[in-house]
Amino acid sequence: MSSPQPRPTSEYQRNAFAPAILAAIACVAGTALIGHEYYLAIRFIVAILAVIIGWFALQARQWWWAPVMLAIAVVWNPLFPFPFAGPWWSGAHAVAAAVFLVAGSLIKTPRTPA
Repeated sequence: MSSPQPRPTSEYQRNAFAPAILAAIACVAGTALIGHEYYLAIRFIVAILAVIIGWFALQARQWWWAPVMLAIAVVWNPLFPFPFAGPWWSGAHAVAAAVFLVAGSLIKTPRTPA
């Protein structure tokens, strides 16, 4: 029997990928909850995860993602919410979900050897 081959490791790690997937799920779920009392939780989740992803972007020295994530955090701000509604707001959720997924897949940092 041959021993299993060690998995090749990537040179990079994507720290923002998991929060981006969670934020995209929250955006898609938030589309159905617009106008509902639970929508406040969606605003908190999206805003907080946008700040986390922005921080990972700054750590990865990909600063161009930071203003994008800051804009999402401000628009979905739960403390001083903007009174958005209608099909444009639903579309904004879809666009934000796509932005989260793209950012999560592109933000990467070099893996440090252990």
